[in-house]
Amino acid sequence: MEPKNLQDKKVAVLVADGFEESEFTKPIEALKAAGATVEVISLKKGSVKAWAHTDWGGEYPVDKTVDAVQSADYDALVLPGGVMNPDLLRVNKKAVEFVKGFADEAKPIAAICHGPWTLIETGMVQGRKMTSYPSIKTDLVNAGAAWSDREVVVDNGLVTSRRPDDLPAFCEKMIEEIAEGQHLSRSRGVHQLG
Repeated sequence: MEPKNLQDKKVAVLVADGFEESEFTKPIEALKAAGATVEVISLKKGSVKAWAHTDWGGEYPVDKTVDAVQSADYDALVLPGGVMNPDLLRVNKKAVEFVKGFADEAKPIAAICHGPWTLIETGMVQGRKMTSYPSIKTDLVNAGAAWSDREVVVDNGLVTSRRPDDLPAFCEKMIEEIAEGQHLSRSRGVHQLG
């Protein structure tokens, strides 16, 4: 399959301390290989610390803080997993507003593992086909998602996967959806051109 060209795309990767390292590094590598500009957004300046399976992982530089950006600045959003990361994001008002902006603008969102937890706070999962790490299945179902246990689920620009083993399929679909650009807006019912 020919790689998609994302040269004109700018993608935000939103994380807080405790994100799963491979679910951060692999999507960023795939996006950059496809030509996208990637910015790491977090709650604080400096760097964020990864979680690598069972212990703390590496530290990665933050490009911008969530209070200095808006969804209009980007073409797509990536939400890595890890347990601590989305738990910190979903209680941060600015982070939730930032994520909600992508949903409202019908821009591609890719969330893996526990990453979809943050999406619940936006109100956007109602009626959406999704997957996630099994431990947050009930949370997503209670928020109205149609959950299934598959390596990758795509619903109108929303890409979700379950765990690090699903990263190859997740990255492939993420790049496909970002290449397509804005999707049919669920709230307005009109097609947006990306």
